[in-house]
Amino acid sequence: MQFDGDLAEIRFGAGLSPLLPPPASAADMLERLQETDVIAQRFPVSRFEDVAAGVQEYRQLRRARKEQQDAAGAGAAQQAFKSSRRSQNRLRFEWHGQRLLRMVHSRDGFRERLALFWADHFTAQGKTGAWRHLAAPYAESVIRPHVVGRFEDMLIAAATSPLMLQYLDQSRSSGPGSRAAARRKRLNGLNENLAREVLELHTLGVDGPYSQADVRQLAELFTGLSISKEASFVFRPGMTEPGSEAVLGGTYGGGKPKLEQVLEVLRDLARHPATARHLARKLAVHFVSDTPETALVDHMAARYLESDGALLAVYEALLEHPQAWAPELKNVKPPFDFVASACRALAVPAARIETFKPGQKNRLLLAPLTPMGQRWEFSSGPDGWPEADTAWITPQALAARLRWTMAAPRRLLQELPDPRDFAQNALGGYANERVRFAARAAETQAEGIGLILSSPAFQRR
Repeated sequence: MQFDGDLAEIRFGAGLSPLLPPPASAADMLERLQETDVIAQRFPVSRFEDVAAGVQEYRQLRRARKEQQDAAGAGAAQQAFKSSRRSQNRLRFEWHGQRLLRMVHSRDGFRERLALFWADHFTAQGKTGAWRHLAAPYAESVIRPHVVGRFEDMLIAAATSPLMLQYLDQSRSSGPGSRAAARRKRLNGLNENLAREVLELHTLGVDGPYSQADVRQLAELFTGLSISKEASFVFRPGMTEPGSEAVLGGTYGGGKPKLEQVLEVLRDLARHPATARHLARKLAVHFVSDTPETALVDHMAARYLESDGALLAVYEALLEHPQAWAPELKNVKPPFDFVASACRALAVPAARIETFKPGQKNRLLLAPLTPMGQRWEFSSGPDGWPEADTAWITPQALAARLRWTMAAPRRLLQELPDPRDFAQNALGGYANERVRFAARAAETQAEGIGLILSSPAFQRR
């Protein structure tokens, strides 16, 4: 394996920066993952449990507005509701800015990329009310603490997260033979969404060794996973389906309903060989190529099984394989990664972004992602954002990228760098002659910067 620091930062990190040297070795990258997560401390994002109370507050304000429609307090109730919504929007823009700044200023870009990868793997998004703003806190509480841990711990955290339960309609799922069903006629009944996604997306894969019967049995085992009024996780024994369930040949449950019965099946799914292969291939596709070599996937899957799903061991297997260091840049950066790496190459000061008003952050750093093809935090389904390069290379998306590169740098920096220096800072050894010619020939600094950022060399990794 021939280690390349520039390639390491471009392919596995957040992009090159004139302020932050690239890692010195693959071992250095792995060591940084195990160090204290200082960048998260520097640019904090609220944890889910710290802001979940806003869901109940929003519900109460909405109810008060409805009750006061024809009363003297209607105006005040409406104003309180609108104020709450504005506050939630401000928080969302603030969290977005913080997550972007982590990418821009971290010396551990590999961690940032992994956090994004796993948050997408376990896609969860709020569908109504205040839930719609909680994707960033969800990632902070459920994903980030487990990025270097065992996969089963992340799986359990995601499957029992209130946001995931709300997104996949699990919180009201009840067993047909449950005590709750016997007492109440108006129940939603059994919901298979979470069970299906856990098997198809989170563990075994769409071609995994499971049947519809396994989905049904797992859904029955999942009954009881629910959400409290305070938007925290709660296990409700009264909603569980009585008896044991058979999933992939194993028997789970029976007797008194307990949360541990659910956790047991999640641990077994996490350790399944099909899960190892599914996750290995997803990682290889994300970091290396849309069509990774079978040898790379096999190598990572074997390490996953050997280590009982220790993710650090899997990352080590990825970084030690020769295909990981193939010099050709193949994968297209998704919009968020593209914008973040551009800000990193420009060395945009944290103070500059922190002084932007919420509306400015939205217009400059969040809203532009949508025409590029990525409506941030609202992917089209639970399978998350597409990995195929063709998903990001469309005429409309490329035009949106070009517009952003020509306009945004002048707003992000008070003084733009010399394009000739910027080409080296942004691409290092990957600044080919076409890029360097564009940097020399540009009529203005802004044009030169825009041409470099919009070049195929910068948009791939």
